[in-house]
Amino acid sequence: MTKTITFAIMHFGIAFSVAYALTGDVIVGGAVALVEPAVNTVAFYFHERAWERLRILRAAGGGDNALRA
Repeated sequence: MTKTITFAIMHFGIAFSVAYALTGDVIVGGAVALVEPAVNTVAFYFHERAWERLRILRAAGGGDNALRA
């Protein structure tokens, strides 16, 4: 979970910087910086869970058929 939190903090700074550079608006930069990394962090969590599930299925003998599960 620490890895996810530090990734979110880094992502916040990058998202704000890019949005601010593109719009010149602190409000838009802040809004994008809050929403986009939050969504990305949740997506990352489920992405990691899916890959872990796939690893477990493959280890249990599912092979490439585990991709269809």
